[in-house]
Amino acid sequence: MVFALVFGTATVAYLASYIIGALERKFSKTRNLWDDALLHAARKPLVGFVWLQGVYWAAEVAHKYSDATIFEANETVLKMGFIWILVWSLLRLIKQSEKILVSPMKMKTPMDYTTVNAVSKLSRAVVIITAVLIAMQSLGYSISGVLAFGGVGGIAVGFAAKDLLANFFGGFIIHLDRPFKVGDWVRSPDRNIEGVVEHIGWRLTTLRTFDLRPLYVPNAAFTTIAVENPSRMRNRRISETIGIRYADVSQMGDIVGDIRSMLENHEDIDTDQTLIVNFVAFNASSLDIMVYTFTKTTKWVEFHEVKQDVLLQISNIIEGYGAEVAFPTRTLHLPEGVRLANGKGDKSDDADESESEEAGNRKSKTASNQSGQSTRYGDAEGEGE
Repeated sequence: MVFALVFGTATVAYLASYIIGALERKFSKTRNLWDDALLHAARKPLVGFVWLQGVYWAAEVAHKYSDATIFEANETVLKMGFIWILVWSLLRLIKQSEKILVSPMKMKTPMDYTTVNAVSKLSRAVVIITAVLIAMQSLGYSISGVLAFGGVGGIAVGFAAKDLLANFFGGFIIHLDRPFKVGDWVRSPDRNIEGVVEHIGWRLTTLRTFDLRPLYVPNAAFTTIAVENPSRMRNRRISETIGIRYADVSQMGDIVGDIRSMLENHEDIDTDQTLIVNFVAFNASSLDIMVYTFTKTTKWVEFHEVKQDVLLQISNIIEGYGAEVAFPTRTLHLPEGVRLANGKGDKSDDADESESEEAGNRKSKTASNQSGQSTRYGDAEGEGE
């Protein structure tokens, strides 16, 4: 009898899985996405429920022929199993709903991933906590006593795990205020924190730095520091100071006017934002022109291409007037009547004098050597005699 029940349970479980699979394929052709999510979430838990009920009946039959104490827990196991299958179904349904809400292929206007993820995590926590309380009630524990103990113990736990709680509430504030979301580039002027957000958890937020290293930041840090979100900027700024020579001061007005006209007609410059082109300073070696404008694009690579084009066009405008971009120079003014000596002539005269002195020395040395040799030869002859 027991084996017949087990075999029948396996057959029913297979049929249930096959029928739900056929329904999934049929409803997948409709426009309604939620029936697909419901069927997919219920498929495995339903098969599990069939097995749970079948095993329970088989255990009840076996209990009639045996007095083993293990069979006395059949009712409790059935209750716990049913609670688990219900929780399993709800968690799968929450997961499927999350995928649908953030998918651009399934939703015309997909919801923000960070918000959906936060609501999904909160829903899972509520389901699990509720299931635990129901299970404890089913096992005969008093929920009121558990809650009272939890209130007293929560104070001690709060002091012991204050950093963990601070990170938890920091994550809650991030999900609530949404200063950034997954995929945003964030940085902090207060701390050495900069990168692209990869994941926002309840304790840590994971960033990927620009050298592709993971950076794990406790959520509590975001409640005490300023955070910039450059991903939400509308434009990128070009701010440059360009100097021309003092000799080109007569062309300054025309150069400034042409640069301003070029920027106003540039297709990649946002003329609705601040645009400044002015002669601003007499610098040490240059006449300085300030160029201040904003590009339409916010993408890093495209911005530098636009900036390069703008700088090259400014260079062409300056060259078109016969002017030049200045570089550091120094001019030396000498008083009248000062004459620079001819260094080359002086060197040649000194060289001639040195050569004449050396020639005289060589002549005197030669003469002295000759006289010395004559004396030595005379002595030698005298000795020989």
